[in-house]
Amino acid sequence: VNAHFVARATDGMPPPSALPQIKHVIAVGSGKGGVGKSTVAVNLALGLKAMGARVGLLDADVYGPSIPTMLGLVGERPKVKDITGVPKMIPLDGHGIPCISIGFIIDPEQAVVLRGPRLGAIIKQFVSDVLWPDLDFLIVDLPPGTGDVQLTLVQTVPLSGAVLVTTPQEVAIADAIKAMNMFMLPQIGVPILGVVENMSWFTPAELPENKYYIFGQGGGKRLAKESNSVLLGQIPLVQSVREGGDEGHPAILQDNRMVSDAFMEVARNVLRQVGALIG
Repeated sequence: VNAHFVARATDGMPPPSALPQIKHVIAVGSGKGGVGKSTVAVNLALGLKAMGARVGLLDADVYGPSIPTMLGLVGERPKVKDITGVPKMIPLDGHGIPCISIGFIIDPEQAVVLRGPRLGAIIKQFVSDVLWPDLDFLIVDLPPGTGDVQLTLVQTVPLSGAVLVTTPQEVAIADAIKAMNMFMLPQIGVPILGVVENMSWFTPAELPENKYYIFGQGGGKRLAKESNSVLLGQIPLVQSVREGGDEGHPAILQDNRMVSDAFMEVARNVLRQVGALIG
């Protein structure tokens, strides 16, 4: 039943020119919430930018947008520009990354209550009604799970690949496998670029050499094997990552080399995978 539904939902996929000025659209997804998907999306975008790529960020997590907070843009509103009679939103700039989010349009405490068709319309607007510049990569922060947003995205833009985010414990892996299977359905056919294992171990600030595997070990490697992809990197659970996300100063820009190096490794591996799988 699910495969049949997806097949019908993705019929009529637009040609690859939906975003002709963007070379690669990469989705960052997870099976469940709370695994650090948005943190990975933001730091991946900044890591790719640090290597010289032109990168944008689309926050497709409509029910729980985190990008405004993580980029220090809470309360900011995008400007609208008339392009040959068509109003287009201009992405905001977060640390040199053009980005768009429903969090820029609604009040921070406003609940988003939308049915599937309206949800899909918002995602399509974020693609077609935003004045995206020429980009090498558009990173899309998906909501957790497998639902309307994911289906709308794959029928609206051609995805170069997906990055799966998980934590090591079994309950997160089990849900991440469902997200993996969605991308791998023949009717969707989005390549899995690899897996990012977040919160791989806990390292206290006063004992930076110590590693405590409080969520277990090996989950990310197992998910990478199941998806026939690679482990893109392991991100430690450290206080500075949480503080940076809350304060709008992402971890990859901080002085903590252990964390920034971990995110840079993820970005380098994503770049390598895109070259290997897509060319």
